[in-house]
Amino acid sequence: MNKKLVTEYLQIVIGASLVALSYNIFLLPSKLAAGGISGISTILFELYELSPAYTQFLINLPIFIIGWLAMGKDFSWKTLLGTFWVPFVIFLSADFPYTINNPLLGAIYGGIVLGAGLGTVYKGNGSTGGTAAIAQVVKKFTGLSSGYSQLIVDGFVVVSSIIVFNLELTLFALMCIYVTSKTIDIVQLRTSASKLILIITEDEDKIQGLIGERIDRGLTKVRTIGGYSNENKTMILCVTEQQEAVQLKKTLQKEVPTSFVIFLNASEVLGRGFSLDKYYGQKF
Repeated sequence: MNKKLVTEYLQIVIGASLVALSYNIFLLPSKLAAGGISGISTILFELYELSPAYTQFLINLPIFIIGWLAMGKDFSWKTLLGTFWVPFVIFLSADFPYTINNPLLGAIYGGIVLGAGLGTVYKGNGSTGGTAAIAQVVKKFTGLSSGYSQLIVDGFVVVSSIIVFNLELTLFALMCIYVTSKTIDIVQLRTSASKLILIITEDEDKIQGLIGERIDRGLTKVRTIGGYSNENKTMILCVTEQQEAVQLKKTLQKEVPTSFVIFLNASEVLGRGFSLDKYYGQKF
């Protein structure tokens, strides 16, 4: 088993543990049916006091088969791990001494912990079973992000919970799955970590020197033509970290104030200086 595969299985175990803890600490005590099989188990616990751990395990088995047929062998083994691990940790932590009964706090913090757990599992290319597996199938065939796929699937369960719980708790549950969906995407994409900077200028050599000297970043140059002036210009693309972007902004405003500059959020950056060492041959 290679290092990458070991890392993915470790991510699934850690993520699934967070999912289970979010359920026992935040969601079940607050009576929040925040979507998925966990939401169904919350409803069944409220009605019949059925064990959430056993309920989730039994419901997950046929859904696991769906994931296996739709997503392939590698995904199914990882989903099998998540399917067993979540109810197992729910069983172990059933008597956890510290719980949150306030539905607002449960929706916010439970959603964050749940989203962090699911996002970590998804980074390991796995699933925790249940509607999380269905959400991954939706993602595969629709192209939607993991967060929005989860939001759509869980929404049906949450809305149905109004039959058992009151409208207020249902609205808090909807808030929870929204927080969960956004957290999933943040964990997977690290949305605010980097900036893509577009600079349209006639002083390309000066700006290239400033970028190299002040923040030590690479860049890409694209030849362009100004739509208003019809003159040749250069568009410089540079990806930086947040603090480097702030520093470069101040430098450009001072040194080349006439340049047209756009700062964009970069969802995820792969390559030299980000997912790889900044310099060739660099070792830490």
